[in-house]
Amino acid sequence: MLYLLFQLGADRYAIAAGEVVRVLPLVELRAIPHAPEGVAGIFDYGGRPVPALDLSRLLLGRPAQARMSTRIVLVRQPDAAGAEHLLGLIAEHATDTVRLEPAAFAPSGVRSQAAPYLGDVSTSGSRLVQRIDLQQLLPAAVRAALFAAPVAA
Repeated sequence: MLYLLFQLGADRYAIAAGEVVRVLPLVELRAIPHAPEGVAGIFDYGGRPVPALDLSRLLLGRPAQARMSTRIVLVRQPDAAGAEHLLGLIAEHATDTVRLEPAAFAPSGVRSQAAPYLGDVSTSGSRLVQRIDLQQLLPAAVRAALFAAPVAA
């Protein structure tokens, strides 16, 4: 199975390529006052606003560094009713892919209730790679805030 690799701090992470809609260059975001933690803002994609989640801010407590290799990974996320929405994930060094068998991933031995999206680990080259579970990425309150139904006027 093909995975998109990216880096947060010194650690490598992976998202299944089948879950990726597109990898975009880092663009200027419009900040959203009082947005949930980790939400960097919104950007225009094909004429519609898409929220962007900064994975470095979410996992490391600091914003992603604006480098040539920092990308917005566009993925689909369901709302509470199951309808799919686009979400941009800001990720550093998101320029490589790797083929790994799903069976090559094993539990890390450490689970965190605060980060249920951190999945199993595998080795790519000489480095550990941790899989991100996109279905567990957004807490229900953040999902509701990002994908709320528009208010009728």
